[in-house]
Amino acid sequence: MDRYCLAIAFTLATLGSIGFAADDESTKYLLRYSLAGGQKLSYEVTHVAKTKTRLKGDEEISQVHTVSQRHWAVTHVDGDEMTFDHVVDSVEMTQQQGDKEEIRWSSQSGEEPPRVFSKVAEQIGKTLATVTINPRGQETDRQDNGGSKASLGMGSLSLALPDEPIAIGDSWAIPREIKTRTEDGLVKPIKIRELYTLEKVKSGVATLSVRSEPLTPIEEQSVRAQVVQQLSNGTIKFDLDAGHMISKELNWDETVVGFQGPNSMMEYRARMTEQLIDSVVRTARRP
Repeated sequence: MDRYCLAIAFTLATLGSIGFAADDESTKYLLRYSLAGGQKLSYEVTHVAKTKTRLKGDEEISQVHTVSQRHWAVTHVDGDEMTFDHVVDSVEMTQQQGDKEEIRWSSQSGEEPPRVFSKVAEQIGKTLATVTINPRGQETDRQDNGGSKASLGMGSLSLALPDEPIAIGDSWAIPREIKTRTEDGLVKPIKIRELYTLEKVKSGVATLSVRSEPLTPIEEQSVRAQVVQQLSNGTIKFDLDAGHMISKELNWDETVVGFQGPNSMMEYRARMTEQLIDSVVRTARRP
């Protein structure tokens, strides 16, 4: 096994035709990225969101539904550092604002995109960012080319993995900062932490929960309305043997009252899923 491969303490016990025993809670697992030069990881990302706002007695509902195909193209591996290009290959987008007519567009249709989707259309097929990470998923270098600097609801494209091997039930926290603007026009940074917990390990796949916890007190509802859409609460599956993410699901269910006056309200309901394309459903193996 070469030095780029994942070193894992992994035990599976069999009980004949009855099935497989549960993982020993004392077993520790090392979560590490292990990418190879020339490797391509393709994902399908679905984002569905519904925002309801009420201002001065008027209520408006906006909805978006986006399905995109994206990939990481690993360009080279140098020691412990792995470099990949982040590319969005295609996108299907739907948007509706209030009573206005629904707007739809697919990058594969060959049609000219509506103006509201023009910025997205310009990025299709282009390298949005070239990122270098270490085995823990920490970015050591990044070159942005007009793309988003972060994955939706998360601090970066990759997962920040723990320092040491961890057992089921163990947690680790990653600090992050969100820039908001107060009603006075001042920039107010909000410190949060992403709390990850190893929930279970089965067939070489680690299931992680993630929850965002604001550390900075938020007294202004206008600031809270800016923060809630950037918090992460959900589940991630990580392939221990292959050393990369298999899937991610994040959910939002937030209500902010008084974000623009005492009678204002914002409800935000959303779900984002990311799934490795052509991932093989694996079965447990004998040790």
